[in-house]
Amino acid sequence: MFPILETERLVLRELIEEDAPNILKCFSNADVLRYYGQRPLTSLNQVNQIVRNFSKSYDEKSGIKWGIERKGMDGIIGTIGFQEWSQEHKRAEISYALFSEYWGQGYASEAAGKVISHGFNELGLMRIGAVVFVENQASKKLLTKLGFEKEGVMRNYMYQDNVPFDANLYSLLV
Repeated sequence: MFPILETERLVLRELIEEDAPNILKCFSNADVLRYYGQRPLTSLNQVNQIVRNFSKSYDEKSGIKWGIERKGMDGIIGTIGFQEWSQEHKRAEISYALFSEYWGQGYASEAAGKVISHGFNELGLMRIGAVVFVENQASKKLLTKLGFEKEGVMRNYMYQDNVPFDANLYSLLV
């Protein structure tokens, strides 16, 4: 059963195909994708396939992705989760994205704190990593606030619009 997580202001729940219009809105926004290392999504069919892939990843215990929803409000305001989840090596990488109108309100910190706690306490992780564009000051600030430490720089690690970017590697250990 997919874990539903709650914080003071948020519900983190499984993404479903009905979320596709909001996911498309988020992941077709140039501001949101500026430091995400992915091409903009362009169709609901594409999004529905991604939602099915998230479900498959969870079933296979290789990833988990939650929709971030404000309590008492319908519709997601972003996503958060783990990819590269290895039960054998007790590690995963966290990623998150919020609609730009919700930036700077503490939602990412609140959601990430809950997901990190779940990762360590329920999934048995011993290490949570994060890969962040060097230029992404907001994510660097968030990760540092959550206790992550910078481990190094990976040169030309991600491409955005066919341009290579360096990325910082962060980790948080149990």
